[in-house]
Amino acid sequence: MADLMTEEPVELQLERYRRELTGYCYRMLGSVFEAEDAVQETMVRAWRGHRGFEGRAALRSWLYRIATNVCLDALNGRNSRARPMDLAGPSTVATASEAQLPEVSWIGPAPDGRVLPETGDPAEVAAQRESVRLAFVAVLQRLAPRQRAVLILREVLGWKAAEVAELLGVTVASVNSALQRARAVLAADAPAARPVSALDEDHRALLARYVSAFEAYDMEGLAALLHEDVTLNMPPYAMWLQGRDELRAWMLGPGCGCRGSRLVPVQANGVPAFGQYRPSPAGGYEPWALIVPEVSGGRITGLTNFLDTDALFPLFGLPPRLEAGQPGAGQPGAD
Repeated sequence: MADLMTEEPVELQLERYRRELTGYCYRMLGSVFEAEDAVQETMVRAWRGHRGFEGRAALRSWLYRIATNVCLDALNGRNSRARPMDLAGPSTVATASEAQLPEVSWIGPAPDGRVLPETGDPAEVAAQRESVRLAFVAVLQRLAPRQRAVLILREVLGWKAAEVAELLGVTVASVNSALQRARAVLAADAPAARPVSALDEDHRALLARYVSAFEAYDMEGLAALLHEDVTLNMPPYAMWLQGRDELRAWMLGPGCGCRGSRLVPVQANGVPAFGQYRPSPAGGYEPWALIVPEVSGGRITGLTNFLDTDALFPLFGLPPRLEAGQPGAGQPGAD
């Protein structure tokens, strides 16, 4: 592996690790915007300290040490991000309120292109995708920051206990103890721990039916695709709904403004997702939500509709509006 003693410019050596460091910091912080800020700070610190590096450790390990310290500093003394389901029980359509969470409260989505490798061993790529699922990132946020770092480095990135101990400046026994406690928290959260099947043809077909039903506003067809305990949450709103009947009632009641929407496919958190555009009074379609579905057992088990389109649509490369007749959804999961 190249180190800072080579002839290659320092900037190029550091830049090579930006994407994987962003994925690491995203899992630590729960926000891709904070993750990118943390990686930029990591690059600045590495640039400033590269003359004293002298190849004493692998460049990758050195960068991860800096990134870990940046993340731990960012997490010091603040509440961890969460999903609405982690903060309170479900609402009903009758009791739903418009109370909102501050932006720093909820876990945000991440484009695959910012946090996941482009190529690699298929099994490793699949594991990386699973480790950025919203449910998994949510349970990571429940861990103490150092436990979080240990679990990610050991279980997601495959570091040895001795390597993690050296990075954190602790003993191997301390690392193993932290990992054991972190695993216990993960095991207690069934949705996060449940393996998710690869994006096969059945998965793609299910999401294609979801797009067709949603765009046609066919609530009977849509309900048939949902698990009976499906959840719907809409950050920044604090409320969330559970159950097929509640979602149907919401879509036909308070959510009826979504009728006539168009969906544009993107990739978020290792799964196919969609930019939703609602009909605009001025004509065409305007951004409304980034929809990240969760699928298990041949049914949609969760829908997270992120409503901060001003920040998220540019992040995901989605257009600021759709004109009438402009193509909408294509094959789910297509780039």
